[in-house]
Amino acid sequence: MEIDGIIVGGRKRGRTPFLLYGVLCFCVGTLLYLMGVLLVFPRYLFNLHALLDPVAEGLVWYSGVPILLGIGFALFDILFLFGGKKPDRPVRFEPVRRRRVTVALTAYNDEESITGAVEDFLAHPLVERVIVVSNNSMDRTFDRAEAAGAITFDEPAPGYGRCVYRCLAEAVKHDDTEFVVLCEGDSTFRAYDIEKLLAYAPHADIVNGTRTVEPLRQYMTQLSTFLYYGNLFVGKLLEAKHLGRGTLTDVGTTYKLCRRDALIDLLRHVKPAVNLEFNAHFIDVALARNMVVLECPITFHPRIGLSKGGNVSNWRGLQVGSRMIFGLLSNWRRFA
Repeated sequence: MEIDGIIVGGRKRGRTPFLLYGVLCFCVGTLLYLMGVLLVFPRYLFNLHALLDPVAEGLVWYSGVPILLGIGFALFDILFLFGGKKPDRPVRFEPVRRRRVTVALTAYNDEESITGAVEDFLAHPLVERVIVVSNNSMDRTFDRAEAAGAITFDEPAPGYGRCVYRCLAEAVKHDDTEFVVLCEGDSTFRAYDIEKLLAYAPHADIVNGTRTVEPLRQYMTQLSTFLYYGNLFVGKLLEAKHLGRGTLTDVGTTYKLCRRDALIDLLRHVKPAVNLEFNAHFIDVALARNMVVLECPITFHPRIGLSKGGNVSNWRGLQVGSRMIFGLLSNWRRFA
């Protein structure tokens, strides 16, 4: 049985994301074409015409196949299937009954920053409590979070996804707040952005913070230019997969606000074993379940301490982004 693109009754499968396939085919074709063109340098510099001329000709010639295939997929999805994918429903507005939130912070070896992060959120007038989940930290993160006034838990299973999942699972146990705010304990985000997240809350199940607004992003952060645009690219692929259901520019940010009732349902379907790709997985599953996801511009600051995630280097970011794309294509089936 299919309900609005989701198979229920045992099997779950969304509508075929032709636009997603089309964009990736076009990118592959363009990459092949550029590789063929750039072979001009070794061909002429090292006189490798006999060896590389056929290779360059083949790359340039056959690059047209994925390019045309990609354009065809994209046009088919936009011109013929878009009307059936975009939900025909009014703009959502569910007033916030109680403007109080439970904040859950992930932490891994963040003893230098966790005290300030906990105190920042606890001082905010809309914060009911702060939960910190230490992902088996080897320093004094746990003790300092507890001393700062947080409700503390240790998640012994390694992995960013498991830490985030534990944060959310502990947060939804508190039924006196309608919303859960997920964030990190490295001081890259600020409590004052909760006001902005709540301003979008009547319209959404999840308000995802985006770090892509330049005046709100401090220049010297771990989000390099490569990571910035790579993150934007994956966000647009996720948007293409769920055509007409969201506008996405940042799939790597942890900072987000979730309705508690939506989160309880969502936690039954996400996979904690998904590691640094978990935020993309989380949004992908939410959109597949017809939840409303909105983006809200947030401020982004230099972290305190060393980065341990996908922002360690451009190469690490490329690996994480590639796994995100693979997860989007495979519906995360190989992430166990």
